[in-house]
Amino acid sequence: KKQGVTMIREAVSNILNFHDYILMRTDVRIRDYPLMQDPIHMTAILLAYVFLSIYVGPRLMANRKPLCLNTSMIVYNLSMVLLNAYIVYEFMMAGWATTYTWRCDLVDTSTRPETLRMIRVCWLFYFSKYIELLDTLFFVLRKKHSQITFLHVFHHSFMPWTWWWGITLTPAGGMGCFHAMVNAAVHVIMYFYYLLSAAGPRFQKYLWWKKYMTAIQLTQFVLVSVHISQYYFMEKCDYQIPMWIHLIWMYGVFFFLLFSNFWIQAYIKGKRLPAVKDKPKQNGTTSEPIAVVANGKHLENGNAHHHTNGKILLGKVKEI
Repeated sequence: KKQGVTMIREAVSNILNFHDYILMRTDVRIRDYPLMQDPIHMTAILLAYVFLSIYVGPRLMANRKPLCLNTSMIVYNLSMVLLNAYIVYEFMMAGWATTYTWRCDLVDTSTRPETLRMIRVCWLFYFSKYIELLDTLFFVLRKKHSQITFLHVFHHSFMPWTWWWGITLTPAGGMGCFHAMVNAAVHVIMYFYYLLSAAGPRFQKYLWWKKYMTAIQLTQFVLVSVHISQYYFMEKCDYQIPMWIHLIWMYGVFFFLLFSNFWIQAYIKGKRLPAVKDKPKQNGTTSEPIAVVANGKHLENGNAHHHTNGKILLGKVKEI
């Protein structure tokens, strides 16, 4: 029994020591930004998100009618288009269109105005991931449980969690923040698609490019992987935290493979439901096959049939 108590004390002591070490290592230029004081608050928020998305939300809505949130979704999607467009602009002005070489760009440790601008936009990109948690809230309130896949929840919770560690140590991340700028650019297109989808049946004719959303995502991962792969072929690149390079490369390749598999299954092998004759539904949309892509993002912003059992679907491609 004493040995067990001793082990618990040592474990707690190690956790506290690690916590103090992280606080000591946190870059002073970003320490005062919201949600950057320690990893406890952001971890608690994300754990609560997972618990509410998977357990509490679907059960609260189980015996309730789905809410009609079209106006809220239009405002939300338009806001996300504008926010991500601003993030892309700031990334460009803070370095990628001005001083960065697009090759071996190191972490900037100075306090130049341009560097502080890059730190601000990196933090804003990080904070935008918390705003994106509303994606799941809309699914829950509208009882679109088929869209709350394991990969959807994992992507929305893991992305901000990993980015906290990134900007804690390297808030002006140099070549390590290229993928954030590309991701924000893709989100401009994606949320614009969602905006049209939420705007009602009269805009359905403008959604013919749904298939190309996957192509855009594939392009994103190719760009990220190719850019970060330069590190391995340079004679000398003294990037301060090489681990970020390896993780970004693995992320790009991993999701490229997942999206490639989706593309093959959906568009080459044609493993989708056959086209359905236009039948009016209560919300004015038709029962067109809907596909959930590999990272949990949905190509229709909530126009799929809903399930009332609240279960989380684990498949990479779900046809409804």
